[in-house]
Amino acid sequence: MTFELKTLHPDAVPRALAKAERYRLLNEPSQAESICRDVLAVDAANQEALTMLLLALTEQFTDDPKSFAEAARVAGQLHDDYDRAYYTGIVWERRAKAHLKHDGPVLGGQVYDWLREAMTWFERAEAIRPAGNDDPLLRWNACARTVMRDHRLVPTVDEPTEPLLLE
Repeated sequence: MTFELKTLHPDAVPRALAKAERYRLLNEPSQAESICRDVLAVDAANQEALTMLLLALTEQFTDDPKSFAEAARVAGQLHDDYDRAYYTGIVWERRAKAHLKHDGPVLGGQVYDWLREAMTWFERAEAIRPAGNDDPLLRWNACARTVMRDHRLVPTVDEPTEPLLLE
């Protein structure tokens, strides 16, 4: 069944974004996601809505791993180079941590690689961060501590393969 969604009035955007933030804090990311999508339907380039949408999507990684691709796409829509690097790091970090929380086998090499990818993005953000903003360092350190604390997280080793000798 398909419904025609109701359109938010542009004057309601600030209040809607405040409500979306509250839903995130109440651990209702799907509700925050819906509000952000309503805001973006009115103002497609709204950076606050894109950032909040990205965060709401990452908060759903444990239940919906497919939302990773969309969160990464949204990060690419952020205009500011620092924000794009920082939030791309958040996407990779939360993907790794969601996998660690998920029931089932931990793919240590893959999770390690995702954390290292996050750390690379945090290093990029660190290089261009505004004065007095050490957020990327804090996130980098959190990723490093996760790796150092969990013995299952090891670099992926590419096994050399023997060439096939075909006659």
